[in-house]
Amino acid sequence: MAWKTLDEMDLDGKRVLTRVDINVPVEDGKVTDATRIERIAATVQDILDRGGKPVLLAHFGRPKGERKPDMSLQPLIPALEAVLGAQVVFAADCVGPAAAAVIEALQPGQVALLENTRFHKGEEKNDPELAAQMAALGDVYCNDAFSAAHRAHASTEGLAKLLPSCAGRLMQAELSALEGALGTPDRPVLAVVGGAKVSTKLDLLGNLVEKVDMLVIGGGMANTFLAAKGVDVGKSLCEHDMADTARAILAKAESANCEILLPADVVVAREFAEGAENETVAADACPADAMILDAGPQAVDAVKEAIRKAKTLIWNGPLGAFEIAPFDVATNAAAKFAAERSGAGKLVSVAGGGDTVAALNKAQAASDFSYISTAGGAFLEWMEGKTLPGVAALG
Repeated sequence: MAWKTLDEMDLDGKRVLTRVDINVPVEDGKVTDATRIERIAATVQDILDRGGKPVLLAHFGRPKGERKPDMSLQPLIPALEAVLGAQVVFAADCVGPAAAAVIEALQPGQVALLENTRFHKGEEKNDPELAAQMAALGDVYCNDAFSAAHRAHASTEGLAKLLPSCAGRLMQAELSALEGALGTPDRPVLAVVGGAKVSTKLDLLGNLVEKVDMLVIGGGMANTFLAAKGVDVGKSLCEHDMADTARAILAKAESANCEILLPADVVVAREFAEGAENETVAADACPADAMILDAGPQAVDAVKEAIRKAKTLIWNGPLGAFEIAPFDVATNAAAKFAAERSGAGKLVSVAGGGDTVAALNKAQAASDFSYISTAGGAFLEWMEGKTLPGVAALG
């Protein structure tokens, strides 16, 4: 898909409406994790360096079209100023005379922050009138919120059609990484997909088996596939009603020459608790009163071998109940091996999704992955092969 970058835009003296995702955690009025703010810094700095006026548009929480003081963006100003190294001037609305006055008065080096776009009911309805009111405040539109690109909202899709539009640096990095992983990847391509439920990742699995050469299925999802093959999984988390669907995915993978890797051995326990007594058994030997909570050492070796063969890796979801020891062993071992291969330049690795980022951070493997997306829903929908409205509007 063709989309413009900041490099192709004339920014000098221009008001650049910049859609960002700064939906960060806040406690007692202070930002507790500024990662999302840090990720927009390159875009804002680029606009400033080229004589543009950055005007930040963002949502915060779910106010559902109502003005809620506890969902104002104003408390984010200290964190924004600390990260951006620039003075941030706040406007109490994202449209109208108040916003226009703040933007008009911006001095070189200053950044404008407009109030929560979702304070307007028209935002999530992609109301053309609201989009037009936003467009009146700017000369150029820059979307740097890939994480919101799967939503057709006024500030993500409607606005892009009304002004010269481009992707910001974070959006550009996300799109380039994903296009490299699924569009024109170096082969063989391996996907690792874990998590609790097959039902939440049906579209993802259906798309991936036609795009990748090897697919590792882990976590609770693996139990559903094992059960679909006639294996007794005891008291394990398992969607038995998805057996036919799992078998259909296995058949689709076979016809597409995609190798599916399910665990040959598993770690089982009678309780899901830190340090719970556990044992490793063959995948088809789970005791009736036990539950599968992690992949076993043979399974980990098989995953490592698949990673060793692969030139491109897409990772979404853990291999086991990684939140507590000792059921984090498989995820940690596979993640560290993937990180080593990536760090050595032998693997292009792209990962995304909430649990995925947490798992890779816990394994201390995240820093060596080629690219980690914090986008969640947008990342999954891209991997499912869906068109993202916020990206399509930039074309």
